[in-house]
Amino acid sequence: MRIPHLNDLYDAGSRLLLESTVRVGVTGLRRAGKTVFVTALVDNLLKAGRLPFLDVMSSGRFQAARLRPQPDPDVPRFDFEGHLAALTGPDPHWPEPTRGIGQMRVSLRYRPDSALKRAVQPVATLNLDLVDYPGEWLLDLPLLRQSFAEWSALTLELAARPPRDELSASWRGWLATIDPMAAAEEETARRGAALYTDYLHACRRADTLLSLIQPGRFVEPGDMKDAPLLTFCPLPPPQAGGSRGRGSLWALMEERYEAYKTNVVRRFFSEHFARLDRQIVLIDVLGALNAGPAGMADMKRALELSLEPFRHGSSGWLDWLLGTKIDRVLFAATKADHIAAHQHAQLRALLDRLVGDARNAIRFEGAQVETMAIAALKCTDSVVTEHEGRQLRCVRGVPVGRDRPTVLFPGEIPEDAEAFPPGRDRPYNFMAFRPPDDLGRDPRGLPHIRVDQALQFLLGDYLL
Repeated sequence: MRIPHLNDLYDAGSRLLLESTVRVGVTGLRRAGKTVFVTALVDNLLKAGRLPFLDVMSSGRFQAARLRPQPDPDVPRFDFEGHLAALTGPDPHWPEPTRGIGQMRVSLRYRPDSALKRAVQPVATLNLDLVDYPGEWLLDLPLLRQSFAEWSALTLELAARPPRDELSASWRGWLATIDPMAAAEEETARRGAALYTDYLHACRRADTLLSLIQPGRFVEPGDMKDAPLLTFCPLPPPQAGGSRGRGSLWALMEERYEAYKTNVVRRFFSEHFARLDRQIVLIDVLGALNAGPAGMADMKRALELSLEPFRHGSSGWLDWLLGTKIDRVLFAATKADHIAAHQHAQLRALLDRLVGDARNAIRFEGAQVETMAIAALKCTDSVVTEHEGRQLRCVRGVPVGRDRPTVLFPGEIPEDAEAFPPGRDRPYNFMAFRPPDDLGRDPRGLPHIRVDQALQFLLGDYLL
């Protein structure tokens, strides 16, 4: 057997010390813009011209970044080049949202700030693995703690509230015609699952920006379409004294619900979520404000559920169940460029209040949690204009559906998520904007708001 040479051992130790890897999960609630976020983040790392608040850049220690093959060849690659072309081409437009999971690796070369690392070699490498997955899959995690009866009761209660009551009318009408304790029939189960899936799709399409959609694979089934795993739905509780015996419709639905938890939720998060080191959750707070009180309340509930997986620390339920090791979580209110710059602090404060108590619980368990107001792609400029003798802080950009720049007064962010002006269902109208022209000509990278600060929170300690 060959005895390793001292120099070989030294080189191997140097590689271990000077090449590290961090896996960052990127997810978001409805229409939060995670595809654009990942695209802008990678573009800015590769071009390194717009990241002054990333310490490794401002200190002059950054050398370069490059794309490298991802570590998991069985996971679809995030289509960075295609999405960037959509934003920077001759007809700039928003890229299609990604479906399912995607991954890519960006390797960063830098000069260590650590004297120990510098003593070994002057240059280090950080492999940044970005794992992009739908927010609905994050919202599936709490199912692991709920029985079929508990999940059914909560889902039925939610479906009966406005505005979901109208969207779920066909499914709930069907529930009134069936007996959960009757003998199970496959056609009955398929009919119930189809009506429930239609209801979930209606929630996704709703103008009220409904975010809480479970189970996630019902709306993004992928290769599981029509599988028995997705052929169940919540049921009303049996009448007092009723049997939930084997062979009943209730028993069949319960069995498939448990199979979904085992084969979809537990498997996905053990293979991917449990391997993450850091996590960013993107939230379209402005869209929820546009949707009115119902949309905001639904988003608040979805946020509370999305926070549950991070209440782990060293003894929490997910750490015990899956071995999760996420120690930093960033919640980011996106599209901050849709409001004037002086309102960014208020947008962040509103997000702070939305995550409030749950964030404190996560911090108590030892994980760091931060909130920010960001824009992955800055589409507007803040301007001051005069209207009826008043100075108004506005934004200037090209709204979606128009072809010329417009100056708009977007309104003020409320201090309280529940303090909507009385008498109006939708008192806010924060407009969406097109990507700016000629983005591809700027060698500095895509313009953004605080993407560098997000990177500093997520990666800063790895780049010392």
